[in-house]
Amino acid sequence: MRFTYAEAMVDPSFYVPLARAAEEAGYDAMTVADSICYPEQGSSRYPYNPDGSREFLEDKPFVEPFTLIGALGAVTERLQFATFVLKVPVRHPLLVAKAASSAAVLTGDRLLLGVGVSPWREDYEVLDVPWEGRGRRMDEAVEIIRGLMAGGYFSYDGDVYSMPAVKLAPVPSRPVPILVGGHSEAALRRAARLGDGWMHAGGGAEPLPDLLARLAELRAEHGRDHEPFRVFAASADAYSVDGLRALEEQGVTDVIVGFRWPYHEGPDREPLQRKLDDLRRYADTVMSRVVDSRRHEPVETKNAFQF
Repeated sequence: MRFTYAEAMVDPSFYVPLARAAEEAGYDAMTVADSICYPEQGSSRYPYNPDGSREFLEDKPFVEPFTLIGALGAVTERLQFATFVLKVPVRHPLLVAKAASSAAVLTGDRLLLGVGVSPWREDYEVLDVPWEGRGRRMDEAVEIIRGLMAGGYFSYDGDVYSMPAVKLAPVPSRPVPILVGGHSEAALRRAARLGDGWMHAGGGAEPLPDLLARLAELRAEHGRDHEPFRVFAASADAYSVDGLRALEEQGVTDVIVGFRWPYHEGPDREPLQRKLDDLRRYADTVMSRVVDSRRHEPVETKNAFQF
């Protein structure tokens, strides 16, 4: 089991000390959230907040993900950074591939590219991208991003995108894992077919065990059930050793843990020291016990994406 620390919508000056502390405490990764702008008028609902409200986002600071990853990568050595998740269909995949390649190179291959389809029509409208066909746009974008980051010349001719042979430089020395986020049937199918892993966002109406079981079925349907695959999950079970074992038995390879309720309106008033104390306390009381309990056990890696 690996551990990812989640924090977002906070004072931007907090990120550097939080990343340093997470690395020192033994976390494997840290999430980086993506939100481009907040519309004055909008009717979309947020699917991962229990009541569907989205007002909690207004005036919350979101640093552009790859800019933040570059800054955090410069002050850490081991910690990975997972976009959670990047809204890919509203961006051109060539530009995503360029930014992701640059971030991966500058951090020494510590980027985990979490990708998703934005649930908000307003994101598409403001960027002049069609809402209709977003699923197909997402599928083609993933193929293009992976192809470009592999190095060499790459061309593409699809239903949405057509691109002559081009190449990027620099590109990462090894493949950047693409982790598909989302709880819908379409998202699970996309993860099973195209992804190197899946990211669970927490919340939502569907229980995590049901989503994991469906994901396993779909991976088997696509003949990918024996391939390496990372499963990131945000679950209340992640806060106890017994709960972590149960998650691992269900196929979870990485847990995402945070220590405050993020869906409240208004600014985050929690001081930096409280955040540092919380992430360290979890490492001392939960993570350390998991490591101790496994010290003399065989290491099982068949479900883990190895980098």
